[in-house]
Amino acid sequence: MAASSHHAGSSSSSSAQSEQRRRLVRAAASRQQTSSDGPEPAESSSLKRFLISGAAAAALLLAAATPRPAAAFQMPGGLFGGAPQPAAVATKVEAAPAVMENKTPLPDLSQLSMEEIKTVTLFKENTPCVVNIANIANARRYYSTDILKIPQGQGSGFVWDHNGHIVTNYHVIRGASEVQVSLIDQSTWPATIVGGDPSKDVAVLQLQAPKEVLAELKPIELGNSSGLFVGQQVFAIGNPFGLDHTLTSGIISGLNRELNTGYGGGAALRNVIQSDASINPGNSGGPLLDSRGRLIGINTAIYDPTGKGSSSGIGFAIPIDTVRGLVDQILTYGRVVRPVLGITIAPPQALRQMGLQGVLVLDVPPGTPAAKAGLQGITRDDYGRMSIGDVIVGMNGKPVKSEGDLFGVLDDCKVGDKVTVDVLRGGNKKRTLTVQLAERVPDATE
Repeated sequence: MAASSHHAGSSSSSSAQSEQRRRLVRAAASRQQTSSDGPEPAESSSLKRFLISGAAAAALLLAAATPRPAAAFQMPGGLFGGAPQPAAVATKVEAAPAVMENKTPLPDLSQLSMEEIKTVTLFKENTPCVVNIANIANARRYYSTDILKIPQGQGSGFVWDHNGHIVTNYHVIRGASEVQVSLIDQSTWPATIVGGDPSKDVAVLQLQAPKEVLAELKPIELGNSSGLFVGQQVFAIGNPFGLDHTLTSGIISGLNRELNTGYGGGAALRNVIQSDASINPGNSGGPLLDSRGRLIGINTAIYDPTGKGSSSGIGFAIPIDTVRGLVDQILTYGRVVRPVLGITIAPPQALRQMGLQGVLVLDVPPGTPAAKAGLQGITRDDYGRMSIGDVIVGMNGKPVKSEGDLFGVLDDCKVGDKVTVDVLRGGNKKRTLTVQLAERVPDATE
């Protein structure tokens, strides 16, 4: 009986379901006719909105309940002043090339302030761009022909491009027999010196590594130094005292400083950036970054009244606008092509004694651009008395009151340019001469 009752119940249920399907078909046909003849009924529209809202809510709950890896975390666009990011569009995703990265896991960002998150992210994204450079010299034992490799210094540098070019300070690699470069993944590779400029303290290296390693390098993002302001926040990354990838921060405390490197016949670094970010031995050649992680300078020197090489809160960086032009020349010519007048400059004390301002021409070697233009140096008469030749007081319409002014004008010129030089001949006769600049011949020590 139970089985019979179950079978009968199933037959009546099937008849009811068939009748229900027929009613649904007729209702659907009626709705289609209604939608073609007029607007949808309010009840149907409300039901549809309810179903859509319910589906959306279910999708959001499902997404929230699905765990995501830490690597999927991204800061929202515009959080630090940038433009909001557009919504993601479902497209075919190509496999991105592998890039060296800092694999240190991110901390629990919910425990950090927005400023701390910004700093942590800046460090994590830029450490793959920074390298450690070891300067190795060859030395021979006394009473032996054995050659020893002796580390004589180390510093920092950064990746310039995917071709394996590394930029650093010239003094970091000065006198090196070999150069070793260590990357973020702790691999170490030899490097050759492409070229450098001692007077500007910039050098370019070529990493000797396989193509697959070069392809994974992460070049640093370049900014510009022309729009900087005192008080702007800056960050320095380097390897002070051999401590791998150290971050220090501070502010720009001065602009347009001049720094003499001791090379180049008195030519000084101009428009140098002064900051109070801690710069210590090993930081030289490393990047100085703005708050968005863009390169604005190369850390090159500190003010050290103690002579012990420790930071005193006054550090100097070569501006990126200067570095960019120097690196381009080194990569093109293998050296920095700098124009010269072809004169020997007298010590400034001589002019001070005469109460004059400018640059006193001591000598004009034959065959130089200055000699061809008619500039004159100091001469002696038959009795041994000195006679002043030309005192340069202007160039290209700009006043020249010191050697720094003269070198500053020349830095803005190129080899082959014709410049106007204003002089006082004999200390009182004004003349204007036209000189076609030639290339400076580097010293043998460079």
